[in-house]
Amino acid sequence: MGAPVTWFEVNTKDSSSVSRFYSEVFGWRLEPLEGGYTLVHTDKEQGIEGGIGEAQGPNQVTFYIEVDDPHAYLDRVEAAGGKTVVPVTETPMVTFAQFADPQGNVIGLVKSSR
Repeated sequence: MGAPVTWFEVNTKDSSSVSRFYSEVFGWRLEPLEGGYTLVHTDKEQGIEGGIGEAQGPNQVTFYIEVDDPHAYLDRVEAAGGKTVVPVTETPMVTFAQFADPQGNVIGLVKSSR
């Protein structure tokens, strides 16, 4: 079986208004964090969870694929014609990276906690 998609992010110029929009429309429970990022809690048994944050450039929606070794996967991405956008980054909550596929679509990697 392939690596699962386990997280999503919506980054936009007005994250508070977009957070309220998704909460009202889909009933997502929001958990604001310091720094303007909001965790999104969905029905995890039937879907994935995610976050909404402020865009550093154009609005962007990204999904994250869970892998055991983000460094190794970035090497595979580059060997297959993709490019690293965000190198492996460790935070207190998660280790992640982002890459662009050969057509420029930005996709995230998140290190498995297993």
